[in-house]
Amino acid sequence: MKNMTKIRKAGVMFVHKNKFDEYEKRHNELWQEMKTAIHEHGGSNYSIFLEEETGKLFSYIELESEEKWEQLAQTDICKKWWAYMQDIMETNSDNSPIYQPLRDVFYLG
Repeated sequence: MKNMTKIRKAGVMFVHKNKFDEYEKRHNELWQEMKTAIHEHGGSNYSIFLEEETGKLFSYIELESEEKWEQLAQTDICKKWWAYMQDIMETNSDNSPIYQPLRDVFYLG
């Protein structure tokens, strides 16, 4: 039987303060191809929360495996999404969001 334990992953990103509405709009209109890719790479229960005072985004996702999730970054659709989002977020030179992982310190299941 396959182990169905999910990996819980959380991190922080930043959206430019004058782009909150645009960030939310783009995610509310998330491309079906991107949704499919997230699920195909083992992602589920994906949530992003905004701290408006700072523009800090808190993301949470449950993964099947870290390796499978890391493969998503190599897909054309992911790279296309990053390019689409780079004008409203803090990003790296490859357009990927600057992402600071958070350490898991407590869980109540």
